[in-house]
Amino acid sequence: MELMDLGGPVMWAILGLSVLGGAIVLERFWFIFRASTDPSSLELALGDLIYHGKKEDASRLVRGSDSSLHRLFRVAVDHWEVDPEAMQVLLEQEVRREIFRWERGLGFLATIARVTPLLGLLGTVIGMIDVFRNLPGMTGSSMAVMAGGIWKALLTTVAGLSVAVPLILFHAFLSVRLERAEEMLWRGVDFMVREKVLRSDRNEGPDSQVL
Repeated sequence: MELMDLGGPVMWAILGLSVLGGAIVLERFWFIFRASTDPSSLELALGDLIYHGKKEDASRLVRGSDSSLHRLFRVAVDHWEVDPEAMQVLLEQEVRREIFRWERGLGFLATIARVTPLLGLLGTVIGMIDVFRNLPGMTGSSMAVMAGGIWKALLTTVAGLSVAVPLILFHAFLSVRLERAEEMLWRGVDFMVREKVLRSDRNEGPDSQVL
């Protein structure tokens, strides 16, 4: 609290942004935990159920989790009666919805990471202005006081960088996970459309409603 008081109002603004940024990071990690799954195992299990025409089991499988890939496959199973072209359109729409869910909060997190160092610099400049404003009235014995004022002014820069650096790292990690999730979803679209085409051929017609 003493450091916060020394840094002035800018320090409190940086603290507020750091709390907000931390909340976004925690929420994104919780989302990743819920939205992730093993795509290979899920595709293998679903492909086997599709091959044997077990629609009810396939429906239970895709509803067994709330991961992004489960949600994507849920759309395919629920609309299995449509032709392959229509299914691809439906799945592409679902992919865009899922990507939006993965991107949520990342833009604001990047903004916080960019703004906090600037706020820290602003606080330092304000502190330095205050120091130099009082400089004409200082004597040789007052130089220690000026040094103390400069030290206080630099606190906000340190605080801003201390918040920005970890947030930048977290943003980079979350962006990589977003790219991996996007690639996984598009592979899921290819998998389901391929299974639909193969199943339609097997049932002698693309309009078959049998899973």
